[in-house]
Amino acid sequence: MQVCLNEPQKRDLLERGFSRRSFGRIAAMITAGASIPFYNEPAMAQLSAVRNMPPDAVKINANENPLGPCPEALEAIYKVAKNGGRYLYEETFGFTELLAEQESVKVNYVLPYAGSSAPLHQAVLGFCSPTKAYVACDPGYESGASAAKFIGAPVKKFPLLPNFAHDVKAMAAIENAGLIYICNPNNPTGTLTPKADIEWLVSNKPKGAVVMVDEAYTHIAGAPFNTDLVAQDKDVIVLRTFSKIYGMAGIRAGAAIARPDILEKIKPWTSGALPVTGMAAATASLKSKTVVPERRKIIAAVREDTYAFLEKHKFNYVPSVSNKFMVDTKRPAREVISAMAAEKVYIGRPWEAWPTHVRVSIGTQDEMNKFKTAFLKVMG
Repeated sequence: MQVCLNEPQKRDLLERGFSRRSFGRIAAMITAGASIPFYNEPAMAQLSAVRNMPPDAVKINANENPLGPCPEALEAIYKVAKNGGRYLYEETFGFTELLAEQESVKVNYVLPYAGSSAPLHQAVLGFCSPTKAYVACDPGYESGASAAKFIGAPVKKFPLLPNFAHDVKAMAAIENAGLIYICNPNNPTGTLTPKADIEWLVSNKPKGAVVMVDEAYTHIAGAPFNTDLVAQDKDVIVLRTFSKIYGMAGIRAGAAIARPDILEKIKPWTSGALPVTGMAAATASLKSKTVVPERRKIIAAVREDTYAFLEKHKFNYVPSVSNKFMVDTKRPAREVISAMAAEKVYIGRPWEAWPTHVRVSIGTQDEMNKFKTAFLKVMG
């Protein structure tokens, strides 16, 4: 059943420059939430998905963590699943309180979600309009831009700088910016924008604009977080997901961290209980003292081994600090993707801005060894 916009919601949209003709699209977006095709990360991953993938295939195309949930999270899932007939809101409360404590913000500065795609889309609805632009880098994670286009908001994209960081000065120059999106490390390049640049952007952005920092991969990089800017009551939203270093892409847990007045604008217009397995597993993961440092070490070791292979064979790649990297195929990337699939190695999609680059996720050491063999054959 599709959501029907109420009169206050309609008035708000009209005041922000939306036409009545756009109400149907907005209602559809709200109804479907993070499941609208091409809006969320799983849907983006489906651009590289293949039906009937062989059971022995190497799947390194969706930035997933092959290690899966940590033992503490698995135990929590098992325990809470037995009571899955209940809504168990207390699991969500416990997760929210623990994350707030660890990030040194008040509890009402944390809004839990099933992953981090939904708050991105809600922020597009909350801060973008036909007169307020969505601002991002290119290549970058496309979900927010797709959502902005869907509701008729302008999209402004800027190439990455030579060091593959976001061009924060160009982004700050967009006077009609509504939401400025930075994924750090960036997806797909896995490269970092210095914290000082983000702080500069927050201080120099256009009045009324909000900076969103997507920290999906920050744990993997060991980079500084930006929740201190939230604690300072800046116009900042920090996104967290448990899909990456915590290995919970299929379980779904995440949060938006921001001032309460900002969170009010990105709250779902429809409410419901969050998955109890995701909330319990996320809480257990946050309590673990070992999962982040151990996995950061494992991912880095496999990544550096893969880089040594690329350098040995003189392949050009972007030095990522995340769990994926971009490699230049020197020819249309889709040709290489198809040839690799024929070798039962499934790598990521290309980006329009970089048509001869493909994104490769970091898998297990065995998976990356198979990638090396197939890549040499295909590129030979």
